[in-house]
Amino acid sequence: MYTVARISQSTCTVGPSPNIYTMSSMNVIYGINSVTEALKARGRGFEWVGMAKERHDLRLQRIIEECRRNSIAVRFLPRQELDRIASTGAHQGVVAVTSAKQYADLDDLIASKRGQFSLLVVLDGIEDPHNLGAVLRTSEAAGADGVVIPERRAVGVTGTVAKASAGASAHLPIAKVTNIARTLEDLKSKNIWTVGLDERGKDNYDAIDYKMDCAVVLGAEGKGLHDLVAKKCDFLVSIPMLGQVPSLNVSVAAGIVLYEVVRQRRSPQK
Repeated sequence: MYTVARISQSTCTVGPSPNIYTMSSMNVIYGINSVTEALKARGRGFEWVGMAKERHDLRLQRIIEECRRNSIAVRFLPRQELDRIASTGAHQGVVAVTSAKQYADLDDLIASKRGQFSLLVVLDGIEDPHNLGAVLRTSEAAGADGVVIPERRAVGVTGTVAKASAGASAHLPIAKVTNIARTLEDLKSKNIWTVGLDERGKDNYDAIDYKMDCAVVLGAEGKGLHDLVAKKCDFLVSIPMLGQVPSLNVSVAAGIVLYEVVRQRRSPQK
C-alpha cells in the first residue's frame, strides 16, 4: 500500500546536511509498493528517492537497482527525516520526490482500448478517497482502459486515494472532465454504450450483454447517480439486494459489475 502527499513547504531540507531542495511543485510517494509501481509505470518524473539508513533488505535493494537503471538519485536518510517528508511514519523506509500525477484526456482513454471491446469506468462524484482508491484498484485489475472523474465536487488522486489503490493509480489512465453528463454524450457519439449502476435500475446488472464497447457509470456514496447522469445512460441497472441493507459500498458494487463484464467477455461466443 502507498500514498502520495503534497509538500506544503516551498523548500525542504533533506537529510542531516544543509543542502536545500526546492520542491514546491513536487509530490512525495511513499511506501514500497507505491515507489515500485511508479518506477515501473514511468508516468512521473523522479527527482530522487530517499531510503532509510536503518533498512538493509532485498525489497529496498531492488528499488535501488531500479533507480540506478533509470539514473535516479538515491539518498540514504534517517527514519525521522523520512517521517517528516512523508508526514507519516507509514512509509516503510522509502519515499520518492516526484512530479504530480498527470491526468489523461478522454480521447486518450478511448484510444487505449486493451481488448476487443472498450471498457471505461465513469465516476459521478465519489467523495471518499478510500472508495475512489478501491475503485481504481478494481478497475485496473479488471482490465479497464481508464477511469473518468469530475473536476469538481469529487475527490481527485490524493495521497489517501493512491494508498487505497495499492499501486493501481500509477498504471491506470485517469481523465478529469468538467461535466459527467456531457461526457456521456461524448462517449455515445463515439459508439460507446453507457451502463449506469443505480438502485432505480429495473434490470439486473447481469442482464446486459457487455460484449460491446461500453462505459460503466457509478454514482456517489449514499446519493447514487445524479438524475441528469442517470437519464443520459443507455442502460440503467441495479444489483439485487437480498438482505436488510439497502445498498452496497460503491467500490464493492464496482467489483461486482466489472467482473461480470470480465466473465462475459471471457466466455466463448454463443
